[in-house]
Amino acid sequence: MPTGTIESLDHEARGIARLDGKTIFVEGALPGERVEYSCYKKKPAYEMARVDRVIQASASRVEPKCPHFGVCGGCSMQHLDPSAQVAAKQRLLESSLWHLGRLTAEQMYAPIHGLPWGYRFRARLSARMVPKKGGMLIGFHERRSSYVADMRQCLNLPRPVSDLLMPLRELIAALSIRTAMPQIEVAVGATMTALVLRILEPIDAADEDLLRDFADRHDIVFYLQPQGPASAYRFYPLDERRLSYLLPDYGIEHAFSPTEFTQVNHAINCVLVRRAMALLDARPGERVADMFCGIGNFTLPIARSGARAVGVEGNLELTRRAGENAAANGLAGQVEYAAANLFEATPEAFAALGKFDRMLIDPPREGAAELVKAIGEDGPFRIVYVSCNPATLARDAAILAHQKGYRLRGAGVVNMFPNTSHVESIALFEKA
Repeated sequence: MPTGTIESLDHEARGIARLDGKTIFVEGALPGERVEYSCYKKKPAYEMARVDRVIQASASRVEPKCPHFGVCGGCSMQHLDPSAQVAAKQRLLESSLWHLGRLTAEQMYAPIHGLPWGYRFRARLSARMVPKKGGMLIGFHERRSSYVADMRQCLNLPRPVSDLLMPLRELIAALSIRTAMPQIEVAVGATMTALVLRILEPIDAADEDLLRDFADRHDIVFYLQPQGPASAYRFYPLDERRLSYLLPDYGIEHAFSPTEFTQVNHAINCVLVRRAMALLDARPGERVADMFCGIGNFTLPIARSGARAVGVEGNLELTRRAGENAAANGLAGQVEYAAANLFEATPEAFAALGKFDRMLIDPPREGAAELVKAIGEDGPFRIVYVSCNPATLARDAAILAHQKGYRLRGAGVVNMFPNTSHVESIALFEKA
């Protein structure tokens, strides 16, 4: 059985060891540990392995709280102390900026982090009838597999949602479309919890009765989604409650549909918005862009500062929702929205949006390479970049620093997804 000493963690929280010039990625191993491992994939330059025995344990190793850890693919870092998780993500951000962008931030910001459990207000669960495992399974996929994990609880979900996993098994197993309902999307708001059932076939009258009874007993709202995300509609109950989340620092309530993108961790989002606004430092009378604005998570706080906020988003439905939120929060006069495909941004298209004093960028994992390439000489003085992928942040930071004349004034991680390898971050750029 081979043994190795773990040097660091990779972007998926696997330990990295070296053997005869080959890199070994070891699942379940932590930096500083000496472990026995077994390989499950071998390539000329690297091997994939899993821990069989920890010979010398890291001081940061802890006992995972979840009984499903190691089988369920929802988490990869529960065996690492929460504070050490944050430190590892900060190191990964610094490493990405240097190795991929040849950049070192002038300042590393204190990490944004919070409670490690019960934070996940958005989730997409799979549902599958598996007679060999006792019937209906509902949960995340198993690690490195398309199989659904046999989950009976999830400590990352709010307790009331975790407690629904077993009752939901019974409910879905009793439906006529039990084999044609592959997914349940969870969305928790300030005053209600929504469950979106992806249905491949219509439900019948008996199914409707079962859903209504379940919703009444567990105080949840069911949506049905017969096709794509835009087809989701509210089934029961049809009361006045709506999904929303709050930004108390700015007196803002954001309404959203259960299939629209929102941050999964509402508490950390509040702190993230606060830091982004402090770094952006928008002033009354300025014109400030919010690129990839979604439903206005950053746009409305920018407007609350007195600046003229311009939200740009490629999804027309999201810009409509963003406009509704602006009006509902009394900010319609301070905000304008434009629909544009920012992944295909050109200097001409960017210039057509008008001059911006400052800009916030919050792209998906693909990053914003074409957008930052499109910035001209009269580009904004200050740019705040919120990222969910250190690699694309580093790539785009290199464009801003090496081609567009910006300094990387600071960067830091945002632990939006505790116990997972997901790294959210925030960076500040200023014209040199």
